[in-house]
Amino acid sequence: MTRSELVFPVTCYLSLVTVFMNDESVKADRAQRVAGVIVTHGQLATELLAAAEMIVGPVSHIAAVSIGWHDDVDAAHDEIERAIARVSAGRGVLILTDMFGGTPTNIAAMFLKETEIEVVTGVNLPMIIKLASETGDEALMAVAQRVREQGREAIYLAGELLAAPRKS
Repeated sequence: MTRSELVFPVTCYLSLVTVFMNDESVKADRAQRVAGVIVTHGQLATELLAAAEMIVGPVSHIAAVSIGWHDDVDAAHDEIERAIARVSAGRGVLILTDMFGGTPTNIAAMFLKETEIEVVTGVNLPMIIKLASETGDEALMAVAQRVREQGREAIYLAGELLAAPRKS
């Protein structure tokens, strides 16, 4: 695959996502969507959400919680709890964390509640874009599975994909 063959599909995908997210009918039913809270080490959550909003526009049903290296666990727990309350519209909340076994995931796991709150680890930008584009007609677990799959499908070895000759 050449660079132009790769860039064109990505550009088309992002354009379609942007058009879709700016559609008034989509904006109108944001309250019916599964909400999201991104929880990560450092400022990653904030920056991932900012990047997603640069692509799809404002995303009111997703919040970011950045946990500093020396933040108090109880304070982080309370901040996640407030973020869940802020974005939840009764359709469930998907918490996206950076790394299984890390402090953000360990704290987020305290909120697990069947049919109401799920945690997906290994967050990346395509996962956030996927969650932002979900229309709200599915149950929490179905959305969680699609978001997880989108994250997996977005990982490539660029050299293999482009079949680029390697420098020695």
